[in-house]
Amino acid sequence: MKKSWKTKLIHTDTKIPSGYKSLATPVYRGSTTVFPSAAAVRDTWDQRRVGYTYGLYGTPTVLELAARVGELEGAKHTIITPGGQAAISLVNFALLQAGDHILVPASVYYPNRKLTTQLLSKFGVTCTFYDPLIGGDISKLIQEKTRLVWCESPGSLTMEVQDLPAIVEAAHSQNVRVVLDNTWSAGVLLDAFELGVDVTLQALTKYVGGHSDLLLGSVSVRDDGLHLKLGAAQQMIGCAVSPDDCSLALRGLQTLGVRLEAIEKSALAIAKWLAGRAEVEKVLHPALESCPGHEFWKRDFLGSSGVFSIVFKPGPSQEQVFAFVDALKLFKIGYSWAGVTSLAVAYDIGKLPGRPPYEHRIVRFSIGLESTEDLIADLEQALERLVR
Repeated sequence: MKKSWKTKLIHTDTKIPSGYKSLATPVYRGSTTVFPSAAAVRDTWDQRRVGYTYGLYGTPTVLELAARVGELEGAKHTIITPGGQAAISLVNFALLQAGDHILVPASVYYPNRKLTTQLLSKFGVTCTFYDPLIGGDISKLIQEKTRLVWCESPGSLTMEVQDLPAIVEAAHSQNVRVVLDNTWSAGVLLDAFELGVDVTLQALTKYVGGHSDLLLGSVSVRDDGLHLKLGAAQQMIGCAVSPDDCSLALRGLQTLGVRLEAIEKSALAIAKWLAGRAEVEKVLHPALESCPGHEFWKRDFLGSSGVFSIVFKPGPSQEQVFAFVDALKLFKIGYSWAGVTSLAVAYDIGKLPGRPPYEHRIVRFSIGLESTEDLIADLEQALERLVR
């Protein structure tokens, strides 16, 4: 068939040599998947089982990242989502229905709390926020319609480490599933499935991405039935992810080990230095005894990452705490964490029920890859502003 030059722009007869191999996973972009015949056309999300059907369900780049994350977490199935909050939403939408009840730690990531109180409630899902240090006593809160126990260990901002084995035992004894936001450990410093957790999720935006330049999440399971529910929900919700972002995450995985090691060492040194400062009432770092649930961190975790909080002693006003953060030169101010740049954010949690009475005195840090000595010097000069 003779083609015009315009048609050749779309349908080429050119060939390139096959067999190219690289250390980098190729970036496969695309929405439309081409089928070999009319009879082969199908709209099925489980492409590992039936072959590629549509870009929404993942290109080879996306599925490569899913497989790599699942391998690190010891999962059987992993689904990649457009962000950590999308991962949280997918679990809720896939596993809950009107009339169900969930248990959520009071220390939970605030967007998760907001999703629970402002969106799930509209669809008839009720929630009880529980003390993150409740342990096995969570059995007393489980109702007939309780379907999920959410965990986040350590908790956002206040950093409580949960007794996951006790919570899992109590929940499973009443046929309730346990979901863990395992972002702080990057999915590698805590073996959630070994502890009996049913569903784990991460914001891959954080340590897996590692450079503050992508948004991704993951949901991992070992149970085939849970995977079918999650995959079907993802298809209907339409949580498509960018192959380009997945490529960046795959690159981030290659340096995750050395980044975590360096960040852990630096964060511990800084946390211990802050613990000796007269202005500081408490350092909320899971590897320090001052952190609630430290004994569970010591028992269950392989190490620590770079996110922790401090609580100033009573006295400074909120404006003075803001002035301390504003005076930092190396620490930048911004949401998210786990990139190469250190961050500091001041919070006021006084009005959140179930939280400790730290009010406006809490500041959360994310330690990056700058010199530890330089970061300490930066904190020292900023603390002088707090005193003044």
